Amino acid sequence: MSDLGNKEIFAKNLNYYMSINEKSRVDVCRDLDIPYSTFTDWCNGNIYPRIDKIEMLANYFDIKKSDLVENKTNEQRNSSNSAVVFVYGTIPAGIPMECIEDILDTEEISADMLKGGKQYFGLKIKGDSMEPDYLDGDTLILEKVDNCENGDDCVVMVNGNDGTFKRVFKNENGIILQPLNPEYFPVVYSNEQIENLPVRIIGIVEEIRRKKRRK
Repeated sequence: MSDLGNKEIFAKNLNYYMSINEKSRVDVCRDLDIPYSTFTDWCNGNIYPRIDKIEMLANYFDIKKSDLVENKTNEQRNSSNSAVVFVYGTIPAGIPMECIEDILDTEEISADMLKGGKQYFGLKIKGDSMEPDYLDGDTLILEKVDNCENGDDCVVMVNGNDGTFKRVFKNENGIILQPLNPEYFPVVYSNEQIENLPVRIIGIVEEIRRKKRRK
C-alpha cells in the first residue's frame, strides 16, 4: 500500500474526477444533496466517506468505486487489471456490507477474480483460534457466498454477533465450527439452531495476505 492514507488517496481521486468532469464542490453538493461541509472534508482528506457514499459518487462520475479508492497515476487509471476490496475490522450482523463504516484498509485483487459476478471483501483476523494456518493480524480475501463445502474456511454469522472465522463441517444433524488451534473447542449447531438463530455462511477464504514483519 502507498504511504498515503486512505483519506488522502480518496481526496486526491475525488478532486481529479471533479476536475476532468469540470464539476465544482457546489455542483456536486447540489446534484447529490450532500452537505457542503461534509463534502469539503472529503475533498481535503479529513474524513473517509461511507461505502454507500463512495458508490453514489462513482455512479455520478460514471466510474468504478475502485477508481476513487485506489492510489494510481493518471496513466494507470485507464489501464489497470486490478480491483480493490475493502478490509473490515468486523462484519456486524444484519448490516449490508456496503453500509459498514469499520474499514481498516484496502487490498488489490486481480480483476479476473470478478468474472461471473463474483464479489469479495477483506477481513482482518483477530485472535489465535485459527493458528497455525492463520495468524493474528492476517488479512483474508473472501468471496461473498451463502454456502460452502465441508472443510472450507469461512466467515460465519451467528445469532446477531460479529462474523466468526472457522473451518466448517456439515452433517445431517447440523454444522460444526472448528478452530484449528487445539486450545479452542469446536462449536456445534443443530439444524434447528441454524434456522432459528440463524447461522449463516457469508464468506469463504480465497487468499491470505500476511505482512513479513509484525510490529
